[in-house]
Amino acid sequence: MSGELTKARQKLAGINASLKMGKYMAAAQALNDAIVIMLSAPLMKNEREEFAQMLDSTVYALNNHKELRKVYPLVLNYTPGQEKKLLEELFEMRKVLQEDVNESAQKDLDALEAKKREGLERGQKHLDEQQYDEARQTFDKLTSDFPGDSELKADIADRYYKAGLNQDAVGHLNQAINESPESIHLYNRIGIVLRKMQDFESAENYYRRALAITQADEYLFFNLGRLYYDWQQWRKMAEAAKMAVSLNPDFVEAKKLLAFAQKKLAG
Repeated sequence: MSGELTKARQKLAGINASLKMGKYMAAAQALNDAIVIMLSAPLMKNEREEFAQMLDSTVYALNNHKELRKVYPLVLNYTPGQEKKLLEELFEMRKVLQEDVNESAQKDLDALEAKKREGLERGQKHLDEQQYDEARQTFDKLTSDFPGDSELKADIADRYYKAGLNQDAVGHLNQAINESPESIHLYNRIGIVLRKMQDFESAENYYRRALAITQADEYLFFNLGRLYYDWQQWRKMAEAAKMAVSLNPDFVEAKKLLAFAQKKLAG
């Protein structure tokens, strides 16, 4: 027996295990794949009879699985030699099962989003009541439950920033950047927080990292110019503001920033 036929037998043999685990889509797909292999392979008479028996047993198992029938109530029909007809029925079954998978996945996503919202609201309540340690515990638990979610960390950072907890904000934004190093808005956010903390060198470093990714964001140059305004580095401020205006000639605040820097440079 060829390797392909061995693979087909293995697929059929694993279907009962998939059914026991509730993996109905996997079971239907395995049966589909096994039939496709069978139809494409030159089989001896005894091999074809063996496969027909295996297909018959598998179809019986699918038709008599109570939980599967709740999702897909139609009965599969199989007659040896009518494998293509069975494939057509399996196609319809897989469509329904895929819809069920999508619906279940959406329910799971909705549940996760609800959990996330509840955690953010609870943490925000602690911040509003100046219960900062409790807020940190809540937000730390939330980021632990949703690892790799850079937008969640950025959201939490904004809440810390508005509460005046700048160091906490920087910590979460730095983690978010490590997870999503191409997200320019994260560099803008951390730059603003560090500027408020008067940690000008660190802020400049983050802006420069962002500029290494893109130089087509006028707000990036504008925020860099605001940093140099606070830092009183007028020449660098003028250069940054000029870049912002060149990218967006209608950027009024950038024009004001440029005019101010030029006035300072003129003495």
